[in-house]
Parts: sequence; C-alpha cells; structure tokens
Amino acid sequence: MYGAGDVRVEEVPDPTIVEPTDAVVRVTLACVCGSDLHPYHSMPASEEGAPMGHEFLGVVEQVGDAVTDLAPGDLVVSPFAFSDNTCPFCREGFHTACQHGGWYGAGGVGGAQAEKIRVPQASGTLVKLPSDVDASMLPSLLTLADVYLTGYHAAHMGQVGPGKTVTVVGDGAVGLSAVLAAKQLGAERIILMGRHQDRTDLGRTFGATHVVAERGEEGVAKVLELTGGEGSHVVLEAVGHMPAYEQAYGVVRPGGVISRVGVPQYEEAPIGFGSLFGKNATLNGGPAPVRAYIEAAIPQVLSGEIDPGLVFDAEVSLDDVAEGYRLMDSRERLKVLVRP
Repeated sequence: MYGAGDVRVEEVPDPTIVEPTDAVVRVTLACVCGSDLHPYHSMPASEEGAPMGHEFLGVVEQVGDAVTDLAPGDLVVSPFAFSDNTCPFCREGFHTACQHGGWYGAGGVGGAQAEKIRVPQASGTLVKLPSDVDASMLPSLLTLADVYLTGYHAAHMGQVGPGKTVTVVGDGAVGLSAVLAAKQLGAERIILMGRHQDRTDLGRTFGATHVVAERGEEGVAKVLELTGGEGSHVVLEAVGHMPAYEQAYGVVRPGGVISRVGVPQYEEAPIGFGSLFGKNATLNGGPAPVRAYIEAAIPQVLSGEIDPGLVFDAEVSLDDVAEGYRLMDSRERLKVLVRP
C-alpha cells in the first residue's frame, strides 16, 4: 500500500531464512481484514509502500536450524502476530505483547497478501493442521488466524456466559464472529447492532436473537427498550470508531463490561461519571492473542461445531487484491478471500 486507496501488486524478492528461528511459508489462502481498511482510508502517501496482510494459512517450504517441530510440507495456520509462545506474556495468554514478537508487514517482515512469507519465531507462531483436511474447511480454518478468534477474544474478555445479555456493536466480520463466539459461550440474549440486512441475517444464523439497525441515541434507546431499561451485561465493540464506543457505554448496564476489539481510531475517549465511572462499568479488550485460543478452536471447526468461514462472501486472486479492498471498503462484500 502506497497511500490511502493506493494498493499495488508488485514482484519482490522471495523471502529467505534470516534468523534460525524463521520459517518460509508458501501462502495458499489469505484475506483482506477490516483493519486493513484503516490505512486504506488514511495512510499518508509513501514512495516505499508497506506490505499488507496478516491472515494466512499455507505450506512450510523452509525452516531455520532452530525450528525442530516443523518441516517442509506441513500445512500451517498463523496467528496475525508472531510470538515465541514462551515469554512471560505468552505464558499468561497475551501473545500480542510477546517480548520477542511482532507484526507482519512491519519491521522488515513481509505481509501475507503474497505468494510467500517469512515467519519469525516460527515454532511459537505456526500451528500445524491435518494434511488431509477437506478443502471446504480451509476458509473456516483461516478465520482462526484473526477474525473469528478476535471475536472470541472480545467475548472471552467480556466474560460472556450463560444467562447474560450481550450487545455486539458492528456487523462487520469481527462483529459477526463475536456473535458466534458469544453463542458458543452460552449467552442468553445477543443483540446485534448493524444496519446491513445481508450481514445481520448472517448474524442471526450465528446466534443473534435481536437486531438493532438504529445508531447513536436512537440505537441506545432501542437496546435499553429491549432490555427493560437495564442495559446489556456485556458489550462487544467491533468497530473502533468513537460513535461505536459511545453506543457501547450508552447500552452497558451498571456493573457491566465493555470489551473492545475494533482497533481504536482515537486516543482520547470518555471514561468519567457519565460514561463508565457512574455505572461501575469495566473497559477491556485489545489485540486478540489468537495463539492462546487457536489449538482449542481447530477441533471445533473440523467437527463442524462452528463454521466461521461463512463470513467470506467473495474471492479474488492475488493480482486482483486491490479489487478486494474496494469491495470491502464499499460494503459490497463482507470479507474477501485472497488466493495467491
């Protein structure tokens, strides 16, 4: 990406092993993320450009000398951030804060919207998949790189459980994934705040019991009406813009939890008496440490218990990835697969 709206496909040198803890993976399936749209809207023009993409699965082609648990030919899925899986923060379940970790597309590491990618900390990052997995399940397994498990992280951090009312703000792929995760965790009532019927219909398939299309004060009033004026035990905010945060603290009930996984496009936000303090509300969430959840989620996908790959409603080749961005930015498509 060379700036807002400026996505190009270029030939670059093949990645190679740089550190003994690296692996090189041939990407077989990637996608465009909603968070990729933030720089698509606002990235300053650059002469160098930034490699894009952080969700992928593929086949290992090379491993460094220190990588002993992976071999060429292994089918793997990667979390959207790499980590060693052994540092204190990884052991505590927060792999996105790994002391030796980092992000794809930054610091000299390539992006996943590519034919191949170098994976630092490969042993701690890559998770092997069955070599004979049915191809129809690959899109759902790809969601474990980010989108579904980001929705799960929101629900987990929000302490979703049986008997609770959950409101999900945002009908993008992460918001819909949060609906599915909240259903998995036993939420009694799930209110989806979204206004695109094709998306909210999928939200109902995933477990939403109510849909609120109104926004702002009208949306808050509608959720309060649905909850008898009490508000929601848990609010999962999957957008990242201020109006979504304002809706979140407007509908959370006293003693409730707001869990954010939409990447905030702001630094300053209300936390005072009228927003959080007066309600004894908790605010948490952050970048999802999907590596902490991925191994438990793989059997759920393989058994058919969950089918999070339903969020994909379009596919493009790598050469046409700019069209994938356009389709998602225009809301013509929910989430776009990229097949190199």
